[in-house]
Amino acid sequence: MAKDDVEPGISFDLEKEEFLKHLRMLESEKRYLENEIRRLQFELDQMKRELNRLRAPPLLLGNVEDVLSDKKVVVRSSTGPSFVVNVSENVPHDKLKSGVRVALNKTTLAVIGVLPESYDPSVVASEIITKPDVTYDDIGGLDSQLREVRETVELPLLHPELFKKVGIEPPKGILLIGPPGTGKTLVAKAVAHHTNATFIRTVGSELVRKYIGEGARLVRELFDLAREKSPSILFIDEIDAIGARRMDLSTSGDREVQRTLMQLLAEIDGFDPLGNVKIIAATNRPDILDEALIRPGRFDRIIEIPLPDENAREKIFRIHTRKMNIRDVEISALAKETNGLSGADIKAICTEAGMNAIREMRDYVTMIDFIKAIEKVKKSAGGEETAPGHMFG
Repeated sequence: MAKDDVEPGISFDLEKEEFLKHLRMLESEKRYLENEIRRLQFELDQMKRELNRLRAPPLLLGNVEDVLSDKKVVVRSSTGPSFVVNVSENVPHDKLKSGVRVALNKTTLAVIGVLPESYDPSVVASEIITKPDVTYDDIGGLDSQLREVRETVELPLLHPELFKKVGIEPPKGILLIGPPGTGKTLVAKAVAHHTNATFIRTVGSELVRKYIGEGARLVRELFDLAREKSPSILFIDEIDAIGARRMDLSTSGDREVQRTLMQLLAEIDGFDPLGNVKIIAATNRPDILDEALIRPGRFDRIIEIPLPDENAREKIFRIHTRKMNIRDVEISALAKETNGLSGADIKAICTEAGMNAIREMRDYVTMIDFIKAIEKVKKSAGGEETAPGHMFG
């Protein structure tokens, strides 16, 4: 059939179908553009609100000194003087207490809002958010010490009703003493892993400050943070940096360290109860600690972490070699030949033995690799060097 022979009705239907198809396409485009306009309008409103927020005048920082009646308080502004000012209706009156930080209007000094308590950045950074991956199974040869630690730290936090029934106060703190590398910090990491408490770690040297009162302020904020995050465990490593015995003859720097120590003593056994805050401290110099720090009532348990004996060394070797690809290695013989070495030394031996295998492009570790590693670690530790041919008979 020729093009000219198409019936007029059929031609009209085709044109109508094309028109409707085009109309639907235009309606779809219209809906898309309307949605796009709404999205852009939302973004525009957001940008206007952000612009108005950035253009708002800054607020002054102040501290409440006294709460008066009729929605008035006495505040000390950051500029120095104290003022009697009004309180905004949006600020809950029960949150206004002496010492609370507040935001003040720049013109009228009216209290606009209550600010959270401020902590020193070094104090906030001491909180460990992610639990360490060290478990009790990763610690060898310290069964009795771990039992004492768990009795002192875990039981009061997990089963406080037992202490109430018996009628005794749970121990406040633990002091871990022993040579370097014996596992004092490792024990604290394992406790942090096995308890649901917040773990806060700091080093004694971080609490030593140059200016008067700064170290004491850090100690106070550290314990305030521990109380706020309770149940919590506060671990102070190398406590001898601030806990050394006080002397009559001292420099200005020593006196500042002594002020920090006195604040620490007051926080551990002062008027403010610790509650569900447990303290673990570690040092390898217990002989220089102040007597007031180690008396009962502050550190109720003093636990010695000694150098591992032969059985303990064998357990430590098995812990560090359980993931290693070893062949024909006598763990008991390694334990016999590492007398006087610490757990950290044994870990270094295992790492060095693995490096010896990697140097020779092997994917397994042999007894010879461990012999060379023991020689190297003993030499770096200042021990006597043993000829490879004479070791192990």
